Amino acid sequence: MSIRSAFPALAAALLFGASTPLAKTLVEGVAPLLLAGLLYLGSGLGLGILLALRHIVRTKDPADAPVLRIPRSDLPWLAGAIIAGGVLGPALLMLGLTQTSGASASLLLNVEGVLTAIIAWGVFKENADRQIVLGMIAIVLGGVLLSWEPGGAALSLGALLIVGACLCWAVDNNLTRRVASNDAMLIAGIKGLAAGAVSTTLALLGGAELPPIAVVGASLAVGFLGYGLSLTLFVLALRTLGTARTGAYFSVAPLFGVAISFILWPEDPGLLFWPAAALMALGVWLHVRERHAHEHTHEVLEHSHRHVHDEHHQHAHPFAWNGMEPHTHPHRHDVLTHTHPHYPDIHHRHRHAPGHSKRP
Repeated sequence: MSIRSAFPALAAALLFGASTPLAKTLVEGVAPLLLAGLLYLGSGLGLGILLALRHIVRTKDPADAPVLRIPRSDLPWLAGAIIAGGVLGPALLMLGLTQTSGASASLLLNVEGVLTAIIAWGVFKENADRQIVLGMIAIVLGGVLLSWEPGGAALSLGALLIVGACLCWAVDNNLTRRVASNDAMLIAGIKGLAAGAVSTTLALLGGAELPPIAVVGASLAVGFLGYGLSLTLFVLALRTLGTARTGAYFSVAPLFGVAISFILWPEDPGLLFWPAAALMALGVWLHVRERHAHEHTHEVLEHSHRHVHDEHHQHAHPFAWNGMEPHTHPHRHDVLTHTHPHYPDIHHRHRHAPGHSKRP
């Protein structure tokens, strides 16, 4: 795997990690659930504007017309992702934060990456080489060190609620993978608007008051960058890397957040920061150097996404094509059997026979 393949997931982690210290500057005087709602709304509204601008400026070439709709068969998966990750997850987190410390919450949030991988490997049968498992362990251990505070992870009702939130987000990640071949910006925009509308409404009904307009605007802007663009990149990474690998890369977000916090509020990072950073770097390196290859068969598949005419995209066009690539249109994949290095992207979601060769 090249660092170029990992870039969308790492960029998503950087943007999301940066949103945490930036949101910290806004949280005073704003109800937590309302702030979460404003961040999600900023994500949906910002991506909606980008979608409109993209529609205006993109060429009218029929070979590059993005499909701005979600197929009916994908709607249950998207709805489940929105309910789990956009509604239940934030609600459980906010309830948990009222009953536990910030240190405990930071430590427990590392569970999301583990649960994401367990569901991907156990339920959706995504392949897991030993190197990937070791990389995940290194990244999670780095996250534990980064947020460790003696006595901070005591098992309590608040801790269980935060673990429940992590489980919801892990389910969200795996369900979103099922719709990742659709327009990433559209998926992220829908999730942002839906989650933002629900969280904001619940907060206002619960008695929360809107902060000054400047704080609202800043919250929307942070949400657009840290949630909207980050989620768009996350969906793109799901499309090319699969859920477990994307979740592992995204787990380095706290490292970016801490580093940015040190820039905003200069202080000694402490002794645990450096071994945590080393463990996370080791985990990323193990993932980047993965090479997974074996003979596999592609079943018949119909979907739409931006592509070039590589070995996996040898199809005719039902319209006049000017030869420009990449382009976007609905297309069909016929049965194909071959061998090459690959990852569990949208074209390689096949099962693996026990003892199959993973390396050429």
